[in-house]
Amino acid sequence: MLIINGVVHTMDAGTIPSGFVLVKGSRIAQVGSMADLPQDGEPDRLIDARGGHILPGFIDAHCHVGLYGACAPEDDLNESPASCTPQLRALDSVDPFNPYFEEARRAGVTCVLTGPGSANPIAGQSVLLKTAGTVIDQMVVRAPASMKFALGENPKRVHQKDGPATRMASAALIREQLARAADYEFKCARAQADGQLDGPEFDAQLDALRPVAAGRLPAHFHAHRADDIATALRISREFGLDCVIVHGTEGHRIADFLAREGAPVITGPFLTDRSKPELARLTMENTAILARAGVQVAICTDHPETPISLLPFCAALAARAGMDEEDALAAITINAANILGVGDRLGSLSPGKDADIVVMDGHPFHWRTRATHVFIDGQEVL
Repeated sequence: MLIINGVVHTMDAGTIPSGFVLVKGSRIAQVGSMADLPQDGEPDRLIDARGGHILPGFIDAHCHVGLYGACAPEDDLNESPASCTPQLRALDSVDPFNPYFEEARRAGVTCVLTGPGSANPIAGQSVLLKTAGTVIDQMVVRAPASMKFALGENPKRVHQKDGPATRMASAALIREQLARAADYEFKCARAQADGQLDGPEFDAQLDALRPVAAGRLPAHFHAHRADDIATALRISREFGLDCVIVHGTEGHRIADFLAREGAPVITGPFLTDRSKPELARLTMENTAILARAGVQVAICTDHPETPISLLPFCAALAARAGMDEEDALAAITINAANILGVGDRLGSLSPGKDADIVVMDGHPFHWRTRATHVFIDGQEVL
């Protein structure tokens, strides 16, 4: 397949004003200017972008699509009877026929990280998925993709039998579980090194936290307020976690601190109201301020808080609020891929990467622009 005559946003090698993308099978084979168009044989399919824009598929780095139904009561987001549930896997709850997957594809969103809600201090394992497929196992890019932690108001306000009532209690519960998991990991590793058949008694919760405690699985911390962000980073330093801040609504207040800590931030949703006290300082400028400070940022919808189809519009709003346009595009492509640990496969139009490609009839940030073609692994899904 050959896509020609488009503005090619490679996202890792600049923008080509008039270029092409050659796809072979499920991979990108070649990208270049029209002056360098391959002449060796006819492609099995030719798509003329007609001066439109060719981009890598958009990535929503944090949402709940597939876990949240078409109607509000129909959701599988939070396991409220218990406070810490790291053993839960979003993979076991995602509905591939959820209508929002189709809406995502129509908007050019080809990959999402979806997972549990934020009612629990430790909620469970997220999964990284392509947005096309009928069997969830065939859509998986990475499972588990991260462990969901939550600080702030959400784990406090859900009335759980053994749930926290304060921020202090949420942090204490997380520390307790991580300390137990680190000890469990040590005992398992020692048993394996000594050739013992029997390690510690199996514990589903601690076994799920083992890769987090060992730094092999990223810890995604739901945190809005600046003090909650600082707590997430404090806990991460104490336990050597691979920390990513999700939401980071008040990140702009401590942008230099976040930059020094080297903590990536998945910002959003900001196309929403101030529905709770910790969103009082919500501002569209947050992502731009963080990016200028040197923080690696992605943009998410937190669907259903903002419909997933509006992900490109959210990036456009970040650009309107002062973010460089290419940086805003990076926040829903290559930055998102790198933060999620899949930059070697997704997020840019580079030879060898998955052929997740969006062709749009105008600039992706123009309100009238529509996706005309969407491909996932080289297969047309729109």
